[in-house]
Amino acid sequence: MGAELLRIVDAIHRDKNIEKEIVFRGIELALSSAARKHYNLTDASQVDIAIGRDDGEITAVIDSRKVEPEELGRIAAQTAKQVIIQKIREAEQDVLYDDYLKRVGTLVHGTVQRFEGANVIINLGKAEGILPRSEQIYSESYQPGDRLRLHISEVKKTGSKVRIVVSRTDPQLVQRLFEMEVPEIAEHIIAIKSIAREAGYRSKIAVESNDPKIDCVGACVGVRGSRIKSIVEELNGEKIDIVRWSDNPYELVAEALKPAKVGDIYLEESEHMATVVVDDSQLSLAIGRRGQNVRLASRLSRWDIDIVSKTQLAERANESISELASIAPIGDETAAVLYRAGFETLQDLADAGTEKLAAMPGIGPQKALEIMASLREMAEEYAKKVAKEENEVQASEAKPETEPAAEAEGAVEAQERAEDSKTNE
Repeated sequence: MGAELLRIVDAIHRDKNIEKEIVFRGIELALSSAARKHYNLTDASQVDIAIGRDDGEITAVIDSRKVEPEELGRIAAQTAKQVIIQKIREAEQDVLYDDYLKRVGTLVHGTVQRFEGANVIINLGKAEGILPRSEQIYSESYQPGDRLRLHISEVKKTGSKVRIVVSRTDPQLVQRLFEMEVPEIAEHIIAIKSIAREAGYRSKIAVESNDPKIDCVGACVGVRGSRIKSIVEELNGEKIDIVRWSDNPYELVAEALKPAKVGDIYLEESEHMATVVVDDSQLSLAIGRRGQNVRLASRLSRWDIDIVSKTQLAERANESISELASIAPIGDETAAVLYRAGFETLQDLADAGTEKLAAMPGIGPQKALEIMASLREMAEEYAKKVAKEENEVQASEAKPETEPAAEAEGAVEAQERAEDSKTNE
């Protein structure tokens, strides 16, 4: 009996990858539960069952009396069997959870097994994964038996079961594919610094070489595009732009907007905003279809990017200069100087203050005082205008609604008098 029990425990350990100690404890717990039911005992301390780890012999002490396991009977044995099966299942789930929890963020091969609503159930070998609708690429259709590469996004327990969520849209899927196809990335010679992705449409990936002798972009593309081609095929034709990473934000923004060619770039550090000037012919390419190129470039570079053409920039400049020149002490020439110095609105002048304006070429202390006085006067007039409009709105809302009714009543009385007059005639 003991040797047979040891063989069973060893087989469970090898087949299910469950620690032997967990199996032994499960059997002991099952036998204790069966004994309490068989002898109608409510106190767990009245039952003490132990299994020898070396010889597999069962020792049972029930209510201070040593009994043989055979005395528990057939019903007790059936109960013990059910508990053992349950404990093994729980242990299997624990092993599964620990195994896949370590693999979060990695790639896995899976086979489409079935559909549950909008979710696709994937056979991962030892377990089943869930590919939710939100993690599916819009242009892909799945059929049972299809082989897929997936990114393990999340592993969690729901009750006694393990829920493994896999993804086809996660940007990390692109990174893992590059690690598989480009040995230099796996060997950390080339580093992936940033990824921006709109799954099924387009991805941008910024790479940097740790070895000056190796061209990071060329290594990722491969000879005649062999490496990038296999990744694009795996993603069913999704476009991938590979650009060089740079710690210089000007260079990075320009690279991120490729394939468009950009001109001047103006960075606003405080707002983390980059204004990029392009030729009119490059405007649509820089923005991309439905703004996709500039949107991905913003995510890749981590800068908010505003694309303007040279024509639009000239129009903005003219509008700003005209606004600045509306202040009495400022002429068109001085307004142009202020605009080139970074003053685009009247608010910019007000925020600068008298001392900063006085230091500007062609202004001086006296003109700076006049400018600030004009700004204060304009602000007061604007405040009065707003207050007047608010008062008018309040007055119209407070106007009694009885006047129209009184007028209508008077009209009815006049009509009745006219009808009476006709009757008397």
